[in-house]
Amino acid sequence: MKKTVVIDVVGLSKSVIGEHTPFLKKYIANRHLTTIEPVLPAVTTSVQSTYLTGKWPTDTGIVGNGWYDRTDLEVKFWKQSNKLVNGDKIWDKGKKEDPAFTSANMFWWYNMYSTADYSVTPRPQYLADGRKMPDCYSEPADLRDVLQEKLGQFPLFQFWGPGANIKSTQWIADASMLNDDLHNPTLTTIYLPHLDYCLQKFGPDLEKISKELNEIDTVIEQLVTFYKKKNAEIIILSEYGIAPVNNPVHLNRLFRENGLLQIRVERGLELLDAGASKAFVVADHQIAHIYINDTSVTEKVIALLKGVKGIELILDREAQKKYHIDHERAGDIVVVADEKSWFTYYFWLDDAVAPDYARCVDIHKKPGYDPVEMFMTSKGRAAYKLLRKLAGFRYVMDVIPLDATLIKGSHGRTNIADEYKAVLITDDVQKEVQPTDVFNVIWKSLKR
Repeated sequence: MKKTVVIDVVGLSKSVIGEHTPFLKKYIANRHLTTIEPVLPAVTTSVQSTYLTGKWPTDTGIVGNGWYDRTDLEVKFWKQSNKLVNGDKIWDKGKKEDPAFTSANMFWWYNMYSTADYSVTPRPQYLADGRKMPDCYSEPADLRDVLQEKLGQFPLFQFWGPGANIKSTQWIADASMLNDDLHNPTLTTIYLPHLDYCLQKFGPDLEKISKELNEIDTVIEQLVTFYKKKNAEIIILSEYGIAPVNNPVHLNRLFRENGLLQIRVERGLELLDAGASKAFVVADHQIAHIYINDTSVTEKVIALLKGVKGIELILDREAQKKYHIDHERAGDIVVVADEKSWFTYYFWLDDAVAPDYARCVDIHKKPGYDPVEMFMTSKGRAAYKLLRKLAGFRYVMDVIPLDATLIKGSHGRTNIADEYKAVLITDDVQKEVQPTDVFNVIWKSLKR
């Protein structure tokens, strides 16, 4: 089978390709760029799962970056087991076709306990004293040790949060090339997250993100140059583009004001009790899942949603079928934002009693996605907290603001302008590409 690499440049769309991405602009001139129709939701885990299986969220079960577990009665975000994704992956098909086929999954999500031969994914160490230490997880296990010996510790705090920068993307690119030299996999999938940060913070404002565009352009050039020398087929794509927004919508606050949420108070701070709530919202960029524990309030919930400025679609179970998102993990109702809006997870009405995790980077505790984690209240406060850490004192890195209006870019909806759609860059001419077609595009490359 033909050696192939799939480079996932998160947030890449026609809107940001140009003078600040000189290599990519030149590269595209001799190849073919087409847009990919969005998955609902157009978010990382749903899109990646569709690309790798050729199946919609209805079939994969990946209805978002997180959902409400109706057995544990907990909201779960950013889980990592590949067993959550239903359906064979493209590397399973490759192995059936050719026993010599091997694959490497470099940081695409649900990357633990998969059937890929080589995999690396973020996995911090959580120590008994409460500290979170940067680290990654790999299969085989010693690959992690080899990579970190050669490249240094995986820069977790530059992968997400207010410190996110090109270092994490560069580390992933370097690790991918090193793994290729070591093992020469037939198929490699590489995740480059760099544009995700600046585009959500500032939107597609080319003046504000020119530095980041140039940085990712350099990394793409490194990878293309490397894999060309390996005589590999190169596919560059993205999961979604990011469009400008200016209207955060706080659905949980609305539900709370109308008696639907159950709130607990611990140590003077408020927590959302999802299992005890009549209805609540799991927010994920421009999509939100509404879970209804008390069916008697269903009509009340729908009436409230119809009155919200910023909602474009309200999908009940039947309507979800049309959008390929009808799965038991999906909300009883799924709502999609209009082009200028996005959904927060915020449920408190007074910032003074917001939960402690609200002001931290805490992707697993928050009952919804929080892009404001990319901002910092004060560098001085962060420096003070780090000094406490270095001095051996306990500390909480509570440096995240609670101002959702800071976010200027978002994604997740499907009714978007062509310039903000995900892109697919290949050597072959592609006609209109549905997200489920990407699987076949990769397979065709492997079968050359």
